[in-house]
Amino acid sequence: MDPSQPTLTDADQAALFGTLAVFGIIGLVFAVIGIIVMWKVFTKAGQPGWASIIPIYNFYVLTKIGGRPGWWTVLLLIPFVNIVVFAVLAIDIAKSFGKDAVFGIVGLWLFSIIGFAILAFGGAQYRGPAALSGRQPAYQG
Repeated sequence: MDPSQPTLTDADQAALFGTLAVFGIIGLVFAVIGIIVMWKVFTKAGQPGWASIIPIYNFYVLTKIGGRPGWWTVLLLIPFVNIVVFAVLAIDIAKSFGKDAVFGIVGLWLFSIIGFAILAFGGAQYRGPAALSGRQPAYQG
């Protein structure tokens, strides 16, 4: 063993593992809360709750809840583009639950877990995909 290399004592190792365990438990609690909240939001919107725990498919269902086309799921997977796309989608989801654009940006985009918890356990009712309501029908010549 090279004496110039620092080593962890047993006490240091115990402190490190204890800290990692605490952060792991806190992360697990947040994950469970997030699953419960999104499950409830999905069921309020008439979607299967289990869809909230399936990676990528949950993005697809969120686009449907907001009224955007399914190919927006691909945009949510592109770094940096996903920031803008989710901001627009958050506004659409907020409007779909009868909330305004400010709630979409502040509640669902900036403070997602809190905003989605308000949708899940508050009095908001799903009113249908908001993005579809503003579209003009295609010309039927």
